[in-house]
Amino acid sequence: MNIRALIAKQLLRRIAPHVDVKVILPNGRELGPDKPNLPTMHIVNENFFNRLGSDLKIGLGESFMAKEWEATPDLADVLTPYAEKLLNIVPSWMRKFRKLFEPFQPKHEENDLKGSRSNISRHYDLSNDLFQLFLDETMMYSSANFAGEKPIWDNFAKAQIRKIEGILDFAGVKPGMHILEIGTGWGQLAMQAAYRGAKVHSITLSKEQKALADQRIAKAGLANLINVEIRDYRDLKEQYDAVVSVEMIEAVGEKYWPTYFDAISKHLKSGGRFGLQAITMPHDRMLASKHAYTWIHKYIFPGGIIPSREVIDQYTKRDMKLVDSRPLGPDYGYTLKLWRERFMQNIEKVRALGFDDEFERMWQYYLAYSEAGFRAGHLNVWQLGFVKE
Repeated sequence: MNIRALIAKQLLRRIAPHVDVKVILPNGRELGPDKPNLPTMHIVNENFFNRLGSDLKIGLGESFMAKEWEATPDLADVLTPYAEKLLNIVPSWMRKFRKLFEPFQPKHEENDLKGSRSNISRHYDLSNDLFQLFLDETMMYSSANFAGEKPIWDNFAKAQIRKIEGILDFAGVKPGMHILEIGTGWGQLAMQAAYRGAKVHSITLSKEQKALADQRIAKAGLANLINVEIRDYRDLKEQYDAVVSVEMIEAVGEKYWPTYFDAISKHLKSGGRFGLQAITMPHDRMLASKHAYTWIHKYIFPGGIIPSREVIDQYTKRDMKLVDSRPLGPDYGYTLKLWRERFMQNIEKVRALGFDDEFERMWQYYLAYSEAGFRAGHLNVWQLGFVKE
């Protein structure tokens, strides 16, 4: 065991008494508070500490993918208490020291015109069949709005439609309007706007999403009202009565935030409205981590960064006025839990698509890790409505 692994092991011993998780080491020794019925992290291989010592932000997830630790009864229940406490119990000197060795995001993952297409393809072009195995019938891949209803699968599709209608209301979408959607997904938002009588220009960089969205739109009889196009937001030409964008800003990248908001302003008519749904994080945490290369970057969303509300305010206040807002943070935790449960229920079908055990554990960890972020309050998601002045 190298020096970094030894430091990681000592850090875990220091942290464990303050976190409501029981930790079982490879030698059988137990760490953690003396409380009943705690979720359990069972470390089954000493290599766990080598990975953690090498890079905490990547090593924990990679160790789970390699089956070096297990969680019972639920992965998110183990990750959430650590997410709640980690910033407070890791010494500040250690956080600063760690930054000296942390890798930066790779240059080739920058979200220029070429990089954006590659980054989007790596996630969203995996397989439409895969996404259909854990998303609900609306095929919405963003937070639902349960509005106080029980967050169960039977209420899921209704909660997703409620989310869509909420953002369309914020954008003021009405019959006869010509609207722009940045980030098509699989077409449900565009369809709901068309049901209102609007004409929709929806842009995406995912070939797989466009293919299925076109099929769904045609089946709904809405092809005359919706044009889905492979196009970057930087290549737009027209002006629109309203603009909507749901959880696409996270893929823009810090360097291109000014370009993104400038494009929206340029192509939105005066007096038009902009409906934005965005995952956010506290501004100080965003500033501290904006250049970091994490497990999520490496395996799930290359080139991505979650903005803060302050960033959104900074770029919109120049010529837009915020008129509506709605936080949905807890609902995203429920959304992610439902996705993960359905993914695991359909795991044999996932394997039949050709995805192996490592991918299965990677996807489990991605969904549970994200759920923990919302449950711990490190992440939020907002629906925001702006009017161009």
